[in-house]
Amino acid sequence: MKNPLFTGACTALVTPFLNGKVNYPMLEQLLKRQMEAGIRAVVICGTTGESPTLSDSEKLEMFRRAKQYVSEDCLIIAGTGSNCTEHAVALSKAAETVGADALLVVSPYYNKATGEGLLAHYSAIAGAVHIPVIAYNVPSRTGVDIPVEVCRCLAMIPNMAGIKEASTDVRKVTKIRAECPRDFAVWSGNDDLAAAVIALGGQGVISVLSNVAPVETQALAQAALDGDFDTAADLQTRLLPLIEALFSEVNPIPVKAAMKLIGYDCGDCRLPLTPMSRENCEKLKKLLSAG
Repeated sequence: MKNPLFTGACTALVTPFLNGKVNYPMLEQLLKRQMEAGIRAVVICGTTGESPTLSDSEKLEMFRRAKQYVSEDCLIIAGTGSNCTEHAVALSKAAETVGADALLVVSPYYNKATGEGLLAHYSAIAGAVHIPVIAYNVPSRTGVDIPVEVCRCLAMIPNMAGIKEASTDVRKVTKIRAECPRDFAVWSGNDDLAAAVIALGGQGVISVLSNVAPVETQALAQAALDGDFDTAADLQTRLLPLIEALFSEVNPIPVKAAMKLIGYDCGDCRLPLTPMSRENCEKLKKLLSAG
C-alpha cells in the first residue's frame, strides 16, 4: 500500500502579479512563508492561481522557479488541467520536465465529458508522466461531477494519487472511501468542510484559506488527522467567518484582497476577474484586524 502524496494542509497558492507580469520575488516570499508555517505541499497555477489567464510559458516558468525556491522541502504540485486532453498531456509532460513533483488536473470544463470520457482523459494524462496525478472534481466550475465508478477505475492507475473533492457533498467522500482502495487519497477542496472530510477518511485539504492563515489551517487539518476532533471542530468554527469572507466573491478575488491587507501585495486578478467590492473588502478587513 502506497503512502499518501501528502497529509494535512496544501496551499492552493495565489499568483502574484506586478504591472501585469508574474511577480517572482513575491512568489518566493509567499513560498517561504508557507514553509515557515509548516506547509509541505503547494499547488501552483490552480484555480486560486488564476490558471485560465496564464500562458503555458508563464506556468512552466512558475513551476520551475517554485521548485527552485523550495528545493526538496516542499512538494510543488503543478496545475496542468485543460478541457483539451492533448493540451493537458503536453503541459503535464512539460511540468514534469521542469521539476514539478506532482500534478493537479481539473476535469474537462465546458465540453462536459461523460464518465467514459473522464476516465480516458485522466488515463491519458497519468500514462504520459511518471509523477503522481491528483484528479480535481469541482462541478460548480466544470459542469460535470466525477462519478464514484470513475474514481474506482482511476484508483487502479499506479500514479493516480487520489482526488481533490470539491463537490460540497460529503456523502461523496464516504462513497469513494467505500468503493476505492485506501491508498486512493481524498483531499477536501473546500475549506469549510476540511474537518468533516478528514473525519470521513480524507487525508487533508487543498486550501485557499491557508494563503492567509497557513498555521491555523495546518493546525486544523493535523488535529483532525490526529483524531482530536474537538480541537479540529473549534478551529473550523473559529475560522468559518474568514472562510466565508474569502468566498464572498469569486475565488481568487477575495484572497488576493486579503493578501494585500496582511502585507503581501500580490496585485489584482487578471480580467475577467475584477477587484473586490469596497463593501466586501471592508468586511474582510474587519475580520483580519480582529485576528
